[in-house]
Amino acid sequence: MPAFSDPSDDGACVQWPLPQEWPLLSRKPRLGVMASGAGSNFQALVESCAGGWASIDLLVVNNGGCGAQQRALELGMANQVVDHRLHSNRESVDRALIDAFKAAAVDLVVMAGWMRIVTPVLIGAFPERIINIHPSLLPSFRGVDAVGQALAAGVTLSGCTAHLVSEEVDAGKILVQAAVPVDTGDDRASLTARIQSQEHRILPLAVALAAQRLGY
Repeated sequence: MPAFSDPSDDGACVQWPLPQEWPLLSRKPRLGVMASGAGSNFQALVESCAGGWASIDLLVVNNGGCGAQQRALELGMANQVVDHRLHSNRESVDRALIDAFKAAAVDLVVMAGWMRIVTPVLIGAFPERIINIHPSLLPSFRGVDAVGQALAAGVTLSGCTAHLVSEEVDAGKILVQAAVPVDTGDDRASLTARIQSQEHRILPLAVALAAQRLGY
């Protein structure tokens, strides 16, 4: 489903690229999704993929029992736990992720709220094939607590960015962005909620654009 702005929404975003026709793909990409928390972006991907343009073949979580895994279990979708606490370093975690995604034969990997930094081990296994969603208008406010950074800086415009993952954190090629105004009196909770509603719109589009770039 295309990620269009909703002019009836008081917090309507400005999306870039501007609303467009959904990319026409000649092949259906198989997706592997990584999540750590409630799984609202995972749910947005599930709903979008119901249109048939892609399939989600595996969800991997690092927090067993998290909301994302519960959603997958309710939907009868393949899911797996890669608990970072059981690994000695980030590279070991990433090797476990590679094993899981290779076994599921996924084409692209989507970091849909994965709250861990990935290493060149994973990035090298899926070059130009890992998409991340970040709650700021990159390159501003990279790293952790982007919403808090934006509020502390006093900006009047925030938003979210879907981008390809590179070895430099939050610095890969931008695929789609959505700008969200910061209202007077906003706190982390209120601004995060409005940004997340736009993340749900742009992430599926970004994945489709990434697939199109690869010739799908």
